[in-house]
Amino acid sequence: MTRIFSGVKPTGHLTLGNYIGAVRKWVEEDQYRADALFSVVDLHALTVEHDPARVRRLSRQVATLLLAAGLDPERCVLFVQSHVDEHARLSYLLECTATDGEMRRMIQYREKAARERGRGGSVRLSLLTYPVLMAADILAYEADEVPVGDDQVQHVELTRDLAVRFNQRYGHTFTVPKATHPAVGARVMNLQDPTAKMGKSDDDGPGVVHLLDEPDVVRRKVMRAVTDSGRDVVYDREGRPGLANLLEVLAACTGADDPAGPAEGYASYGALKQDVADAVVELLRPLRARHAELAADPAYVDGVLREGASRARAMARPVVDRAYRAVGLLPAV
Repeated sequence: MTRIFSGVKPTGHLTLGNYIGAVRKWVEEDQYRADALFSVVDLHALTVEHDPARVRRLSRQVATLLLAAGLDPERCVLFVQSHVDEHARLSYLLECTATDGEMRRMIQYREKAARERGRGGSVRLSLLTYPVLMAADILAYEADEVPVGDDQVQHVELTRDLAVRFNQRYGHTFTVPKATHPAVGARVMNLQDPTAKMGKSDDDGPGVVHLLDEPDVVRRKVMRAVTDSGRDVVYDREGRPGLANLLEVLAACTGADDPAGPAEGYASYGALKQDVADAVVELLRPLRARHAELAADPAYVDGVLREGASRARAMARPVVDRAYRAVGLLPAV
């Protein structure tokens, strides 16, 4: 069976973009068609300045939301990254395989480092090397596919390069994975800035719809979404990104294959926004209800994560031990 791995960083509250772009596909397709592992990748949250208590709180919230969205621990493995030591063990071996030039060419590193310097902060070494840790997350489980958003494709390509290079140097050790992502709604954009993705880090931004937002908050954010000049409702991703974003969200919420299709039924922006708001509220209603139930039963969530870590550890340890032997490290006695 095909094996897939994907993860979520607990750096902010999960958004509509996270759900449409990744989580819903995990729930509706991936956990049924594949041997699937999903991780709260908390080690990645340490690459920038952070509040330890907030990371712990968000890690639990992310895990609870993934369960509320429909991940079934009987069908997939759900766990927290730091609960499985093999991620950190393998990351160092891959740092010894990667090059400084590869790391500095990563688009996300350049963007995040520039923002950090712009704020007068220092750039942590882990921000430079975290794509290697991401590669370790994937390669430790011999994953065939990695469901990711468009902004993470470059990191999966790096993972492929490192796997091939390691295999060529030390003998076949790792499966070479490929990136996969849905065609519609793969990258939901910020409602106030349709040139930027709807990111978790924009916690209080009016252009970000969070999965736990109250319905009236969702409606207010959608109705205030930035649109474009012109009166006609047409789908034009390049020329009219604000309108295109709303149409893509509507298509993703209603199951339409082509975001251009819904545009034909609207004579005004207001009517479109009203339907988008209604669709988003209805999409999130059952998820919010289930989250409330699970949040009231933390022992159940803890049990799922404990069992998930045990299963993940059993899968990753033989692969990482094999990699240690391949590079010439003396086995422990």
